[in-house]
Amino acid sequence: MRAEPPPLGKAIAAEALGTALLLAAVVGSGIMAERLTHDAALALLCNTAATAAMLFVLIVVFAPISGAHFNPAVTMVVARDGKPLGKRALLYVLAQVAGGIAGVWLAHAMFGEPLFAWGIKVRTGFGQALAEGVATFGLVLAIAGTKGRPRETVAGAVALYIAGAYWFTASTSFANPAVTLARALTPSFAGIRPADAPIFIAAQFAGAFLGFLAARFLFDVREARQQ
Repeated sequence: MRAEPPPLGKAIAAEALGTALLLAAVVGSGIMAERLTHDAALALLCNTAATAAMLFVLIVVFAPISGAHFNPAVTMVVARDGKPLGKRALLYVLAQVAGGIAGVWLAHAMFGEPLFAWGIKVRTGFGQALAEGVATFGLVLAIAGTKGRPRETVAGAVALYIAGAYWFTASTSFANPAVTLARALTPSFAGIRPADAPIFIAAQFAGAFLGFLAARFLFDVREARQQ
């Protein structure tokens, strides 16, 4: 018998709060890094560490309540895979986007920055878009490949993958449409120009869908052979 999903209100709140805390970590650590050092590599290292650590904690804490997606591309893949989430998908995405924006505002408030501002960091070109597709493709594989294992294993795989993708992708691995929209609202180190956000988002959804297809092929075959 398939287990009933958690109450909708709690799940939506978990997605909004989790995404808000994730963006507060991403943007807040970016602002802190800029203030502490003028070394771009060290700033990126600080940003990477804060993001990966927060991801691990948030997934462990919120996975039992909402699945800890914090990402419209992940929600799309889960809904496409026939999970009970189906009818909740739109509300999850709205909660993620709203939570992400709130997280950016929270980071700005903590560091005394203007709440409302536009991203100014240029992130454009084919290489950047390809990097976002690759980053999101790998994220979906990391989630699918740890399905059914302890949530600490899933959290560790996702956090370590994102930490690695910060460094091996040209885009520093946003891999998340809600994160991309929110980061278009900060002029900090972690931001992105609003004009560059649409191609990032399109590449993320494309990468997620390809990751979904690859995961269905790889992991369904593996499970079938084990039965």
